[in-house]
Amino acid sequence: MVEESDVTELVNKRMNRVLLYAESSLHPAQFKVFRKLTLDEFGRNGLGKDLRQLANDNGPQGPGKDRYGPE
Repeated sequence: MVEESDVTELVNKRMNRVLLYAESSLHPAQFKVFRKLTLDEFGRNGLGKDLRQLANDNGPQGPGKDRYGPE
């Protein structure tokens, strides 16, 4: 089984690279906003929260909501 910490580590590595790309191409004020939004989305209250829900077998939509198609 995949651990939340393993996924978080992989995401953080990529996120750091994305932030470096953004910092090199955005005005400092724009980068500050971009960095905040990115960290909000991929941090503890964004992706981290979704990963915890998945790890608890609740999925992002709650128990039993992870299927598609007719029931």
